[in-house]
Amino acid sequence: MSDALSFLTTEWWSTAVFWLLLVGSAAAAVLAWRTDPTQRSIRHIGNCLLRIVIGAMWWQQSLWKIPPDYSVLIPWMQQMVDHASTLLQSGLMRDFVLPNIAVFGPLVYAIEVAIAASLILGLLTRLGSVLGALMAINLWLGLYSTPGEWPWTYMFLVVLELLYLLDPPGRSLGVDGLAWRRWGASRWRSAALSLVA
Repeated sequence: MSDALSFLTTEWWSTAVFWLLLVGSAAAAVLAWRTDPTQRSIRHIGNCLLRIVIGAMWWQQSLWKIPPDYSVLIPWMQQMVDHASTLLQSGLMRDFVLPNIAVFGPLVYAIEVAIAASLILGLLTRLGSVLGALMAINLWLGLYSTPGEWPWTYMFLVVLELLYLLDPPGRSLGVDGLAWRRWGASRWRSAALSLVA
């Protein structure tokens, strides 16, 4: 709890953005609760709270990748060069990603922020889960044999993101649930919506 409290009270611009995401999430949850009686269940409350926790984890992990300082990210990418599960991934990291950190650093940061915002707000959670699964697979394969790392940590993150892909958590007291209530009745809209939310 002390780690979470410290994270939520740090005086930094990203803390204010995180609080705005939490306020947005709470607003969506209250609106969904008021307008859709089917959302008023332990299952929906649990799904909402758990997706916010996982979103907060992605947010917190993005903080040490904020451009333009990659002093922590680069050593982890070097770990992927040294300990990747395949020579292909090791070579890609060494020969393509690390020499182009000015491109890939901001991309990694942006993707992790997008995953976090998606889960915290319950917005486009199926799409966010695809991104989360791909990032977690990359971590799993890249850090597979790193000393002191347990590969199952990343595999559990892959499994969690795939579960969210199958059962998008944003439909529980999130923006996705509001979108489904508003636009899900139309056949073509529900088909398009089901791809991302």
